[in-house]
Amino acid sequence: MQDLRRNYERGQLVEDQIPQNPFDLFTQWFEDASSAEGILEPNAMSLSTVTSEGSPDSRIVLLKDLRNEAFVFYTNYTSNKGQQLNANPACTLLFPWVNIERQVIVRGKATKVSEEESTAYFNSRPQSSRIGAWASSQSSVIQSRAELEEQLLSYTEKYADNEPPKPPHWGGYGIVPYQIEFWQGRPNRLHDRILYTRESDGWSITRLQP
Repeated sequence: MQDLRRNYERGQLVEDQIPQNPFDLFTQWFEDASSAEGILEPNAMSLSTVTSEGSPDSRIVLLKDLRNEAFVFYTNYTSNKGQQLNANPACTLLFPWVNIERQVIVRGKATKVSEEESTAYFNSRPQSSRIGAWASSQSSVIQSRAELEEQLLSYTEKYADNEPPKPPHWGGYGIVPYQIEFWQGRPNRLHDRILYTRESDGWSITRLQP
């Protein structure tokens, strides 16, 4: 591991070439990641929450919308992350676009999106994904894979002739950021780090040392 080393030289991030609004820069970078070779899911992001004991907890989720200055994803509200966000909405998102030598860190608070919005997105999903939302009690203990397959078969049969409705325990969260940090790899580990911080009248921009 000590010999794994790479010099980053693909780009730069300087103040006179960036927009005042971080969402404009995020949109540009997301488009770059979407078209880049080797990034299978550019909308994959690490979501970090806090447990009831105060310990950090992280997992990968998928960004499904970016609107009203909020990053939206969907999940089971009774899952570990759902319970943690219910108790403490403070969280962090990380987009690890390693192939293009970039990452974006979003620090903010989570709020549930409306039932109407969650239902509309749920109904747009493939039938198999909608049934899967019913079949899995996310984060709860299960005895075997076979038991999970049995649960899936049961709900597949139940909804064989009709559309599965959105489960009441399933829906979206919108992460409204108070900070967004853009990281661009540079040579000699002197990386560019630009931090946007929400102010009462917009966003301030500062540079952080690498």
